Amino acid sequence: MTPLAFEEIAQRLRQWSFPADLDGVVGIATGGVVPAVLVAQQLGLGLKVIALNYRDENNAPRFTAPKLLSPPPNLGHWRRILLVDDVYVSGASWRAARANLPLAAEVLPFVLKGKEDFALFRDLDGCVQWPWRVY
Repeated sequence: MTPLAFEEIAQRLRQWSFPADLDGVVGIATGGVVPAVLVAQQLGLGLKVIALNYRDENNAPRFTAPKLLSPPPNLGHWRRILLVDDVYVSGASWRAARANLPLAAEVLPFVLKGKEDFALFRDLDGCVQWPWRVY
């Protein structure tokens, strides 16, 4: 497991070029809540949460598909949002969250770790030890 220091995450977030004209940030619970808070605070935007569950504590799929655990957030006037999660492995959680948000909204992805262009850390393999999680 690769440990990541909070300072390194914060520094990379400060250097990241986020899309312009965002209306708000939506975090995918539970893993994406802390990353979404950090992003929303840095950008000075509002934050909402969508609660899904797919993987267990060992990062193995718990269900055949991500399950929505509560009603999706009301985005109000938000039309351009950043949908944030901690990791992007298969994209199943991100796609499930997107499918439960209004189709009229422009939803842009952002994750802390993954092999995608929208990932803050693309160069890490295996599991990450997040500084806010107790192991």
